Amino acid sequence: MARRRDLVDQQQRLSAATWSVLAERGLSGLTLRAVAERAGCTTGMVLHTFADKQALLVHARELLHRRTGQQADAAQAAADSPRAALRAVLWQAASPTEEKREQARVWVGFLAAALADPVLADLHRSYNRRFVDRIAALVAEARPDRSPTDCTATATSLVALVEGLNVLAAVDPAVYSDQAQREAIDTALAAL
Repeated sequence: MARRRDLVDQQQRLSAATWSVLAERGLSGLTLRAVAERAGCTTGMVLHTFADKQALLVHARELLHRRTGQQADAAQAAADSPRAALRAVLWQAASPTEEKREQARVWVGFLAAALADPVLADLHRSYNRRFVDRIAALVAEARPDRSPTDCTATATSLVALVEGLNVLAAVDPAVYSDQAQREAIDTALAAL
């Protein structure tokens, strides 16, 4: 039993180190050596857990999806109405804080890497489509009079808005501040 716990602990340490390196150095700085240094282990231990850099990247992308999914679940569950749930999920996907901007920088890095990596591109498309589907379902709950096609079109626009805010806030948080992001989301929601 102790061996299993050690493997879980090892993977958690490597996940945390991977995330930290990605946020600080971007994808170009994500190396097996950098992850090993950050985790306080050898590159051999990293390679024992992840077969290669591709496996490490896939793991890190899955970790990002899990984190954002849990945040969306919590925001949605805490809302007291369908419209409030839609706003809460969109708002949690924005990046008004340094922690959220770090998450956005990691996401932007994966988006850039997905352009040249079919495995990461497939993951990115899949996770993005799940987010669009979630938002479309929330739009449908908030506006049951709208057609499924209209709900999907609205969701696509809302997701594009939030992801655009994330990209821009990651590099210019002064212009794309908490208030600016909130106003952009609220303006888009007012059109509903």
